[in-house]
Amino acid sequence: MLEQDTSGSEVWEAESLLLQQGKAYVVEAASGRGKTSLLSVIYGTRKDYRGSVYMDDHDLSGFTLKEWSLIRKEKLSFIFQGLELFDDLTGLENIRLKNKLTDFHTEERIIEMAQLLRVDPFLKRKAGILSFGQQQRMAIIRALCQPFEFLLADECFSHMDTENSRRAFDLINEECKSRGAGLILTSLNETKLPGTKLKLKL
Repeated sequence: MLEQDTSGSEVWEAESLLLQQGKAYVVEAASGRGKTSLLSVIYGTRKDYRGSVYMDDHDLSGFTLKEWSLIRKEKLSFIFQGLELFDDLTGLENIRLKNKLTDFHTEERIIEMAQLLRVDPFLKRKAGILSFGQQQRMAIIRALCQPFEFLLADECFSHMDTENSRRAFDLINEECKSRGAGLILTSLNETKLPGTKLKLKL
């Protein structure tokens, strides 16, 4: 069981939860019910919970900072709800920063992904002047520019219209399938996107 135990936050509980690589999961709940907290626990940035969380049969609480650094470089990628883009850098510069760490995608593939998400005309504009929906698409491309076994996506379509959300999901799904990776996607509302639906229980 994983139980969130943070003052001022609501509690997320489950008897057990198994998330398997290669499968897609959609976590649906209202705002403030623990979706971001759940992803943050999996990503190792929150440790204020009771219970045990395992990755490949290893308890997350036992990982060192060096081990977490390697896990976040090779096994987990995160599309943050707050995006974490550098406002003074262009969209392309933000993406390149991540890609330079891993040399995972070619420049041509980055441009292709931007074209698929219809943000290629904005790649050379500073991230801080882009709309939030455009920033979300830049952040999605950036998160795909590294190896991963699971992609954590925190409300990453919240400021996109239906068509752009579908385009973004199709790209994410394509990348996950090509790597045999799992996807954990959070959403405020019921979504028609494919994947096992997980409800947060209070």
